[in-house]
Formats: sequence, C-alpha cells, structure tokens
Amino acid sequence: MGLPQRSNLSKYWQLDENTVFLNHGSFGASPIEVLKQQGDYRKKIESDPVKFFEREYFEYWKKSILALSKFINADPEGLVFVTNATYGVNTILKNLDLKNGDQIIVTDHTYEACRNIVDYVTKSVGAETIVVEIPFNVKNQKEVIEIIMNSVCEKTVLALIDTVTSPTGMRMPFEEIIRRLEKENIDVLLDAAHGAGIIDLNLRKINAAYVTGNCHKWLCSPKGSAFLHIREDKKETIRPLSISHGASFAGDVQDKFEYEFAWSGTYDPTPWMCIPKSIQHMEMMVNGGWDEIMERNRKLAIKGRNILCEELGIKPPFPDDMVSAIASLELPDKEIPPFSIQGDPLHNKLLDEYSIQVPVFPWKLHNKRYIRISSQLYNHKDEYEYLAESLNECV
Repeated sequence: MGLPQRSNLSKYWQLDENTVFLNHGSFGASPIEVLKQQGDYRKKIESDPVKFFEREYFEYWKKSILALSKFINADPEGLVFVTNATYGVNTILKNLDLKNGDQIIVTDHTYEACRNIVDYVTKSVGAETIVVEIPFNVKNQKEVIEIIMNSVCEKTVLALIDTVTSPTGMRMPFEEIIRRLEKENIDVLLDAAHGAGIIDLNLRKINAAYVTGNCHKWLCSPKGSAFLHIREDKKETIRPLSISHGASFAGDVQDKFEYEFAWSGTYDPTPWMCIPKSIQHMEMMVNGGWDEIMERNRKLAIKGRNILCEELGIKPPFPDDMVSAIASLELPDKEIPPFSIQGDPLHNKLLDEYSIQVPVFPWKLHNKRYIRISSQLYNHKDEYEYLAESLNECV
C-alpha cells in the first residue's frame, strides 16, 4: 500500500511527509508560520535579554492573556499562563486545604498524570480519592451525569472533571456536571487539556472554580503553552508552585496575583507569546473560522471512527454527540500486553512497518487496550482508511 494523501491544508504544517500523522491529540503540531514567529521572538529576546525581561515581557504576557481570554470567554484578571495542563492541575491541588476524610472525585477515564496528583495530595493528609467508574460504552450524556452525581456525598470537596477524556476520547457533559456540582457547593477543577480549539469553551458561562488547559494541542501554539483560570472568589487561596519574587511584591492584589504567576524564574516565554498568532493564523485557514475548524475536525473524527469500526467489526462505544476531534476504540484483544516505556507492540509496528503515528495503549483501570485517532485540518479520510486496512493486517 502506498501512503495516503493528506488534506490540502497540510501545506501549513511541516509534518514528515513519510508519516501518516493521526496523533495530534498527544502534543499538537504547530504551523510553519507560528514557529517562524516563535523564532523571531527568540531572536528579539537574545538581542538583549535584560531589556526584554525588564521592559517588554509583561506587555507580551498581557497581550496574550487578552487574546486567549477573548477566545475562551474568560475573565482576563483570573487567567495566567503555565507550561501544561498537568502543571495547572498540580498548582490547584497542592494549594487546597484538604482535611482528613475529605473526598476528591475523579473518573476512571481521568488522565493518569492528573490522577497521580490527586492520589498524592489525598494520601498526604488522609483524604480519599473516589474513582467513579464510567462505562466506555454509554447510551448518552445523561448516563454519565447521573453516575458522577451518584458518587457525591457530604465529604466531597472537589471533583476533577475532563472536557474531553484523554485515553478514551469521550466528550464529557462537563457544563451540566459543573452546574449540578456547584449547586451542591462542590468545587470543580476542569481539566481542559483538550479544550481550547477542540470544543466551544466558554469559561464565564460554566463558571467553574478552576480551569486549566493546553494551548499547544488544538490551538496549535508552540509546546509549553497552557493556561490556568481561577475564579475571582478563589484567587486569594492559590499561589504558584514556584514561590519567587512575586511573593514580596508590594503592588495591589491583582498586580501581585499577576506578578507571582508571570515571574517565577527564568524560562522561555515565546510559546505564550505566540498564542495570539496561533489563534489568528488557524482561523484564516478556512472560511467560517474556528467554528468551522471545530466542526470539520469533529466530523472527520466521526468518519474516521466509523471507518475503523466497520473494518474491525465493532460498534461505536458512545453516540456521535460525545465525540470531538479525538476518538478511541477498544481493540478486540484476547490478551492485553503490559504497559512498556518502549511503547505498545502494535503502536510500534504501525509506526515502523506502516509509517502510521497513532497511539495504542493498555488502560489498566478498564483492563482494555485502546487505539485513539485524532483529526486536525491537515488530515484526510484516506488516512483513516489506510489505518483500517493496516490494522486488519495486524490485529
């Protein structure tokens, strides 16, 4: 089999032409123009690093904050940048005043790195992690909502809820979950690692206590750009993980909040600086802008899922309205190989023998093995047909 075609929009990326790239969901991929701007920003910084950080850095920070807050309809005064969503989850959980016996809700679809953080903080104080089991095969969003709400009790103090689950690609009904949990006076930490650019994310509307998400995935900004949004009534209790100069800053409350998060030490700020360019550049690729991008990617993911289901002889695990731009399927394995840092054998075979970059992994909480496809503007339905044919030879 020859390699399949990509879409005509792939010209905006520099992806390896000899790889069928169906894994945008893991680390994203930045367009050529965005990377060019990042290079220009790095040259600017290195021409006089002291001048940049003393006189120019905060203006770029605020420009990016305003651009992102407009895109996700967030309060710019509650928005700060972090390097990734996992860092954002760490920041919130390590600031919580947990007591012995408190409970934090997660689901068995929760990203493992974030689940590890929850376990770390609950064990340290004698609190408890409550793992809510949600079937991979569900009938509708209502079923998910009721399962989560049935796990709530008087000891519940926080719920870690996904926008879109990383391992299983399930678009959670997070808006209604947040509304009902907040009604019970339970704070929500929304893990929007797959959020901005993959679904319509409206932070003012959902009004969650805490939201963290990546920009380097579906907004396609450079690696290391993510955000943390803290609701106004929670800001005084949250400090950055790295305590630095901002701790002794003598400005007002808002200035101190911004300075603590914006100046925690020396780092490369160019991924955050490129967020406005990423939003604008992606938007101009298609008529209809971001609404069209998200809908196009969603439709392609559904089409790709259907192609794989037909080839493998399986049914889609949940309805189309719970699919965004990533979709996972349970592989029909009788024996599931153990997790290996060297990668799943099928993942490696697909890459090495068929030039397909797609995640395949065992999920121990479900005792299943999943394959997860992504869809971005550079993808084409022929790539999913090629993957289906390749899987038919391998599985």
